Amino acid sequence: MKIVECVPNFSEGRRKEVIDALAEAIKSVEGVRLLDVEYDYDHNRSVFTFIGEPQKVKEAALRAAELAVEKIDLTKHQGAHPRMGAVDVVPFIPLHGTTIGECIELSKQFAEEFSKKCNVPVYLYAKSATRPDRVDLPNIREGEFEGLRELIGTDPTKDPDYGPKKIHPTAGCTATGARNFLIAFNCNLNTTDVRVAKACADAVRATTGGFVYVQGIGLEIPEKGMVQVSMNLTHPKRTKIHQVLEVVRNEARRFGATVVETEIVGMIPLFAILDAFRYYVQPEKLDESMILDLYYLGGAEDPKKKSFTEMSLIEFGNQVRRARATPGGGSVAAAMGSLGAALVCMVTGLSLSGRKFAAIKEEMLSHRHACENDRGVLMGLVEEDSAAFDEVMKAFKMPEDTPEQKKEKEEVLEEATKHAAEVPLKTMRHSLNALEHARIAAEKGNINAITDAGVAAHALMAAIEGAALNVRINLGNIKDKKFVEKISSEVESIISRGNELKGEILEIVERRMRELAESS
Repeated sequence: MKIVECVPNFSEGRRKEVIDALAEAIKSVEGVRLLDVEYDYDHNRSVFTFIGEPQKVKEAALRAAELAVEKIDLTKHQGAHPRMGAVDVVPFIPLHGTTIGECIELSKQFAEEFSKKCNVPVYLYAKSATRPDRVDLPNIREGEFEGLRELIGTDPTKDPDYGPKKIHPTAGCTATGARNFLIAFNCNLNTTDVRVAKACADAVRATTGGFVYVQGIGLEIPEKGMVQVSMNLTHPKRTKIHQVLEVVRNEARRFGATVVETEIVGMIPLFAILDAFRYYVQPEKLDESMILDLYYLGGAEDPKKKSFTEMSLIEFGNQVRRARATPGGGSVAAAMGSLGAALVCMVTGLSLSGRKFAAIKEEMLSHRHACENDRGVLMGLVEEDSAAFDEVMKAFKMPEDTPEQKKEKEEVLEEATKHAAEVPLKTMRHSLNALEHARIAAEKGNINAITDAGVAAHALMAAIEGAALNVRINLGNIKDKKFVEKISSEVESIISRGNELKGEILEIVERRMRELAESS
């Protein structure tokens, strides 16, 4: 099962009835689990954490967002935390069986539907960003609601990705995007001097020379008579909670202040707790296999069990070599496509720095970003292909003792087989997309990586041809002739274009290899 997390932030932290209504809107979608609700009076902000299958999570986010537009008026809003919208930010995070590429697509779907329904301008940020300056949320939110109210519609650089070029009069604007898991971590200091909190934020924040994966600001908390260092740890596996906490403590000490309490806003992964435990307790040995609760919480599943996309290459290869039907050729084709797309990302990434690439930097960034999306989707298809095959097998096992059962089995089997054909077709589509980017990377990218572009072409075409076999074998079992004709036509078209691109890329590779040899 594919599981996505969504952590929307709403500009409401004082009216409990509104917060409760937002929670009910989320819970109204069957299959979605609301895990946590955090709200803060001083920030006047609430953070909801919920999980579920991707489309259900998107629907829950939409229902809550529509309600927030109705209930929250930013012209009357005051709070310590920066904000630009009633629905301030809606991130989608891949958890189980999903990839960042799939979450990018989900965020775009949310942006399109929400902007149309509520007439709210929406910006894509983080991994979904369409421009480098929109990767970081603070860049988009600069000026907040009041400032953006004057800029959207008059300053072209503030044009949203979706929706009207005019801010909503009471709901402002919204950011959405795909990101990896982050930890919202706050340190409260025993002083009322906000300059101390700001100095601590400067010490840990990436943009002021601190940790690469930390965002931070200093805020006043009048209700508690304290100040706060409010932080996001955007890559908690690389920048750990205890590392940030110790720097804040040391910086605060210079001003005669101390950290009197910390806060985790929202959810926290087990590895982060274990990292802090290891640092402060210093056990000789500690890993997840020693956590008793993991063996019985959630159905006694093995806590070490991984999805295919979480495995190392060796582990995945060992899964393929087993005498079992899955993972099979469809999953391997998707993995090949993902690796080919990764090579394209590498070549474009090596074509960004230095004067000689200045003229093509933006173009390379654009292709790199788009190909990263394809790579993420292809990684997700590794898992999805096996799951689709399993659904076909499940349909075959349905009873057919009565005419009704037989009819139901035929219908379920037809739909399952269609899906099993559509999944490798997605592999073909995204591998072809990556080949288009590979063509540009080979022609204009760093000549020292030219053979990598060539390997990418071979890998991506292998993915297309391998996936095509899986499409065709499923089409042979589908009764819907119009569906079969439509898919067959697309398969032939993709193979034809793929071979054309592969040929062009390999010609470019040979030419540029000769140029490289002649110049040495």
